[in-house]
Amino acid sequence: MAERDPKQGGGFERCPGTSWEDLMAQDSRTAPAILTQESYEYLGSDPIPAERYTSEAFAQLERERMWPYVWQFAAREEDLPEPGDFVVYENAGRSFLISRQDDGSIRAFHNVCLHRGRKLRTDDGSADTFQCPFHGFTWKKDGSFSHMPCSWDFKHLDPKDLTLPEAEVGRWGGYIFLREEPGGPTLEEFLAPLPEHFKRWRHEECTTVIWVAKEVPANWKVTAEAFMEAWHTVVTHPQLLPFSGDANSAYWFWGDNVNVNLVPFGVLSPHLDPEGKSQQWIVDEFIKYNGRSADNYDPSGDPYAVSVPDGQTAREALGAAMRKSYEEQTGYDHSEATDAELLDALVYNVFPNFAPWGGYMPNIVYRWKPGKTPDTCIMEVRILSRVKKGEPIPRSCELHMLGPDEPWTAAAELGGLGPVFEQDMENLPFVQQGLHCSKNGKVQLADYQEIRIRQFQQTMMKYINGELGARK
Repeated sequence: MAERDPKQGGGFERCPGTSWEDLMAQDSRTAPAILTQESYEYLGSDPIPAERYTSEAFAQLERERMWPYVWQFAAREEDLPEPGDFVVYENAGRSFLISRQDDGSIRAFHNVCLHRGRKLRTDDGSADTFQCPFHGFTWKKDGSFSHMPCSWDFKHLDPKDLTLPEAEVGRWGGYIFLREEPGGPTLEEFLAPLPEHFKRWRHEECTTVIWVAKEVPANWKVTAEAFMEAWHTVVTHPQLLPFSGDANSAYWFWGDNVNVNLVPFGVLSPHLDPEGKSQQWIVDEFIKYNGRSADNYDPSGDPYAVSVPDGQTAREALGAAMRKSYEEQTGYDHSEATDAELLDALVYNVFPNFAPWGGYMPNIVYRWKPGKTPDTCIMEVRILSRVKKGEPIPRSCELHMLGPDEPWTAAAELGGLGPVFEQDMENLPFVQQGLHCSKNGKVQLADYQEIRIRQFQQTMMKYINGELGARK
């Protein structure tokens, strides 16, 4: 633990009430060490300069000093399952072709014709060659040059020098990453300890069943940081308070790149008066939130529709119901799965913009990418679902790109998540505007509940200042 400065505040305080550690001790199954061993230290209480979110000059530093040197989540294996399948991945001023080769390997090439600079592809697809639509310069899917029209007029070009520039590719857990500049930590080193934690949850056995994206009128860091803490629930998402221990969440981090927010469900928020609110009331409120309050609702077969037995908590009852439901749906044995892994939001974040949920429920995966200006970004939400044991992994669903005037609720497939994201959208544009007109130019962070944001910001500044990234 780092020494704390008494002038800067405590740094280690927690919300009164049932803690995450208490809930793990009370779980109906023995919780693994990854859910019980706290990893946290005081990182200081200094404010964050507002210009990091608003300045084009700072965004340019990100493009030059950070993005080329980090491992970026670019695609999932099920996005390009067959040889010849390719995905166009674009971020921070770069465009890449991620291509499945005949031997099953994956390579990533800069998606730019080496003749006049046109993008070779603008959409995902399948092809053995990449031909430029402008003049017909053509490359094989392994990036080697194939041919060009009017080759007699290009005697000064050697085909050996026309290989498409390539980025590094790493693969883990069904995820495909790329890094523009070679060198630095391996993917496994960059992700640690994420691969060890996710051994239990096996995302490589999942496929993408929902995929929605939208342009957000806020900086990519403003938007990402809105999903790095749970305590804004008390004002922004009050409908979650009856069954969410928002302020009793745990916030841990490891090294520079990985952190987690462990948010318990099936418990009453410490912001609510517990008087008259039974364990059954918590379950009933959880059912209402999940859209089961309609007059024609039929509880038969609904895993959430449980009656809490005497002596049990809402978490235990809901955990038992979900354990049984997931076993039936997937064919996998979940007998040792904790209530936390079946119910809670185990929200990990990998620097700079990859956030997969842990646990056994259908897993949410967030990705945020900077927009054309510091005042916009693209937010993507994937939902992964475990494929039934013994069955092949199907190709991912198509991306549903919402229009600029469409709310998240227009993506009906998101269910109850859509209204939650819309509540966040009611804040984010005004956060961005407020940062531009801030008098003191400072963003103040909580010592504990916003520790993930502070770790994220400190890591980013290590790249900006040359401590990480740039190869000398």
